[in-house]
Amino acid sequence: MPNNWKTHKLKEICDLIVDCPHSTPKWKDSGVTVLRSNNIRNGKLNFEKESYTDEEHYKQRTRRAIPKGGDLVITREAPMGEVCMLPEGLKCCLGQRMVLIRPSSKVDNPFLLYAIQAKEVQNQIMIYEGTGSTVSNLRIPVLEALDIPFPPLPEQQAIASILSSLDDKIELNLQMNKTLEEMAMTLYKHWFVDFGPFKDGEFVDSELGLIPEGWEVKGILEIVDLLSGGTPKTTMDEYWNGDICWVSAKDIGNGGLYINDTEKKITELGVSKSATKILPEDTVILVARGSVGKYGMIAKEMAMNQSCYGLFAKGEYSQGLVYLMFSELIEQFKRMAYGSVFDTITTSTFKSTNVVVPPTSIIENLKREIDPLFDQLKQNVLENESLMALRDTLLPKLISGEVRVKEAEQSLASIM
Repeated sequence: MPNNWKTHKLKEICDLIVDCPHSTPKWKDSGVTVLRSNNIRNGKLNFEKESYTDEEHYKQRTRRAIPKGGDLVITREAPMGEVCMLPEGLKCCLGQRMVLIRPSSKVDNPFLLYAIQAKEVQNQIMIYEGTGSTVSNLRIPVLEALDIPFPPLPEQQAIASILSSLDDKIELNLQMNKTLEEMAMTLYKHWFVDFGPFKDGEFVDSELGLIPEGWEVKGILEIVDLLSGGTPKTTMDEYWNGDICWVSAKDIGNGGLYINDTEKKITELGVSKSATKILPEDTVILVARGSVGKYGMIAKEMAMNQSCYGLFAKGEYSQGLVYLMFSELIEQFKRMAYGSVFDTITTSTFKSTNVVVPPTSIIENLKREIDPLFDQLKQNVLENESLMALRDTLLPKLISGEVRVKEAEQSLASIM
C-alpha cells in the first residue's frame, strides 16, 4: 500500500450503519419500493423484480434512517456481501437481511462502493473473526470492523471515475443491445407475422390461416436441426473445471439474449466421455425441462446439458431468424409442454409444430436487415466480457494501490 494511504474501519468513515428491521414487510401490489436481496447483484441495483409496501409500513421500516441517494446497501445473507449505491430520487425502504451504510464526507461514495466489492474486503466479509470458519450471516460488528483501504480523497475520486467509466460503457452496451433486439423483433413481426410488406398482394388459405401467395407451411424440423446435450459424470474431477462453457438453465435468460459465460465448465475429456457435444457459435438453446421456455443464443462454441435443446438452421435461415422465430413460438411451446413432475418440451413438441415460410428471396431480404443487428449484439456482448474482465482485474489493484491512477488511465486509453 502506498505510504500516503491509510486503512480505516468501515464505522470510522461512515455516518450511519443501520441494520434492517427484522420483520417481513407488508407486501402490496404497488406503493413504496422495498429493496430485497435479489435486487442487488454485481454492484448494481436491479429492479427486474420489484416489490412494494404501503406508506404506513414504509414509515415503520425507516424509523432509524430514511434511505437517500448515495447511501450504500449491503446484503447480510443469501447472498452475503452484495452491495449497491442508491440513486437520487428513489423512495424506498429495506426488506430483510440487508444493511444501510451512509458514508461520511471523508470518503467518496462511489469509491467505497468499489472498495467493498474488492477481493481484499470481500475476503474479510467471508471469514468470521479470523478463525477461518465461513459465516452464513454478516453480523453488524463484523461489518463495522471491515478494514477499508483509504487513499486521499482526490485519489479515491479518480479511482472511482476509472472504474465507473468501465461500468458506464458496459451499461451502454447493455442498453444498446435491448434496443437492437427490439428492432430485430419489430422487423420480424412486421414481415413474418403481420405480413406488412405483402398486404397489397394475394393471400391464400393454409392450415395456419391466410398467408401471402407463394409462401408455404413447413414443419419446424424442416428448418432447424435439433441438437442434444449431456452431463459428464460429476464424480470424475477430470471432467470438470476446464475451459469449455457448459450451458444449463441457470445460464439462460440472465439479462440478454446472448450467453457468453456459464456457471460450470467442463474439459475436453468430459466432452468425449459423455453425451454432450460442442455446439456451433450462435446456436439457439431452449430449456426443455425445469425452467421450461427459457431460451437464448451462445456467443461462442459451448456444450450444454440434457435439459436443453440446441436449434441450428438447416438451410437459408440465419441463426438470428431462428432466434426470432422461437421468440414467437415460445408461448405455444409452453402450453404444449407436459410432464408428471415438471412440464417438459419433447421432440414431439417440435414434430407437431408448423410455421409459415416465405420464398427464399424474401428470407434473403430480411436477413440483410436483421443479421447486422445480431452481429452488433454479439460484438457488444463480447466487448462487455473484455470490459468486465479489465474492471475485475483493475478493481483490487487500484483499491490496494498496486496499480496507480495514471497507469490505469493509460490502460483504458486504448479501448475507451
